[in-house]
Amino acid sequence: MFRLQGSKVLAVDMTGDAVKAKNGSMVAYDGQMSFKKLSGGGEGLRGMVTRRLTGEQMTLMEVTGQGTCWFADRASEINLVNLQGDKLYVESSNLLATDSGLRTGTSFTGLRGASQGNGLFTTTIEGHGQAAIMSDGPAVVLRVSHQYPLTVDPGAYIAHQGNLQQSFQSGVTFRTLLGEGGGEAFQMRFEGDGLVYVQPSERNTIAGDV
Repeated sequence: MFRLQGSKVLAVDMTGDAVKAKNGSMVAYDGQMSFKKLSGGGEGLRGMVTRRLTGEQMTLMEVTGQGTCWFADRASEINLVNLQGDKLYVESSNLLATDSGLRTGTSFTGLRGASQGNGLFTTTIEGHGQAAIMSDGPAVVLRVSHQYPLTVDPGAYIAHQGNLQQSFQSGVTFRTLLGEGGGEAFQMRFEGDGLVYVQPSERNTIAGDV
């Protein structure tokens, strides 16, 4: 159903089913399509309320029809993720589209959300199907194992999946380790077994320099 045309355009072949996508991300379509704005990125009232409380901005639209619809957003690189009943955690600003077999919701992230200024909740996607996530530059998928935990700059983090435990470290930064005297006030540490998606660019965060 999902396929890439180049690295920056998502093509979705539809046969009467529905797809959720970032509002305003449709760039072209053929056939017969209908578009409906969804009031809140999460499923149901809880998803809507938590997003309003935390100020996390995520507006989705539902596209239904017969034909092909193309999606893109600010020339971002697009990455396809296949889910087989597992859960994907993704920053709302990095989510482009999900197919009808997946459910979206919210999950509490605590300190990381506060440090990034993206609200205290992150978007969850679960079920069986495909999701399209975006990155500023080609994304890198890093494996985390019990033997090899992973530490990530929060500004480069996009998403993660698998049986992973998150923890947060403060006071030590990537840039201070390099002797530059500034950088993110927090690091993210992942332990367990799973995948972490990072981008070769850093979003702005509230943490600032230390």
